[in-house]
Amino acid sequence: MALDNRTLVTEFVLQGFSETPQLQIFLFSTFLFLYFTALTGNILTVMAISLDSGLHTPMYFFLANLAILDIGCTSTVLPKLLENLFVEEKSISYDGCMTQLYFITCLLGTELLLFTAMAYDRYVAICHPLYYSTMMSRMVCMILVSSVWAIGALSSLLQTGLMLRLTFCGPNEIKHFLCEIPSLLLLSCSSTYVNNVMVVIADVYFGVINFVLTMVSYGFIISNILKIRTTEGKKKAFSTCSSHLMVVSMYYTTIIYTYIFPGSGSSMDNGKVVALLYTTVGPTLNPLIYTLRNKDFKTALKKIFPFIH
Repeated sequence: MALDNRTLVTEFVLQGFSETPQLQIFLFSTFLFLYFTALTGNILTVMAISLDSGLHTPMYFFLANLAILDIGCTSTVLPKLLENLFVEEKSISYDGCMTQLYFITCLLGTELLLFTAMAYDRYVAICHPLYYSTMMSRMVCMILVSSVWAIGALSSLLQTGLMLRLTFCGPNEIKHFLCEIPSLLLLSCSSTYVNNVMVVIADVYFGVINFVLTMVSYGFIISNILKIRTTEGKKKAFSTCSSHLMVVSMYYTTIIYTYIFPGSGSSMDNGKVVALLYTTVGPTLNPLIYTLRNKDFKTALKKIFPFIH
């Protein structure tokens, strides 16, 4: 299809990690293992929380939603990445690229919002324990989670819609292993001014504002923990939020590197490694970080699967 003697792009070529056959086999095995581990861990998390009534609390409700997001995130990226490690032509159709862009943007944005909701939950639990059941009632949790998913989906719909209005007429090689906004904007033949403005607005909202809200929540939490007189009390209070703080720190670091400072890396390979952290490594580690240190969860898992010791 021609436009002003230029050919419109109907597919994109994704840049892989290596062309060396031996290294490709190693990478395929590694990513397949990570994908299987992420799926298994997150599915077990959702099952345990759904089937054990003892885990029907706000904190575990949020963790179940995080696990669903992680399943979606890895399943949006890794199947195509695994396929491209074996085929010679590492292409993705225009429609496939836009579909991947929508889901990865939606899931990442929703996850950032969910982290803020989870931080608020820990803030209420530690700073206002007497009012916890009221402030974090079933209705409040449902409204929070519904809002998180809706905002993430609508924001991604807007960003993808703006991307669809752009003209891509070559080159068509995406210097990444997935379709992301920063990489695609570099290939546009038409003006990306509106896209860039909306990306900045999204960065400020999802990245900066939510990060500040999360850190403010933890500021109050840490301040309140320090007021606890007993060492045992401090350990117990901190253990309920240390896992979340660890995951949030890693996640925001990678997102800020990719979206807020996309040109700060010394090479495109750095960007690929960072993207792997939040699309693959994070979803794989989240179930381990949140659940293996949690006695209640391990007890629930043993009830559902008696063969687990």
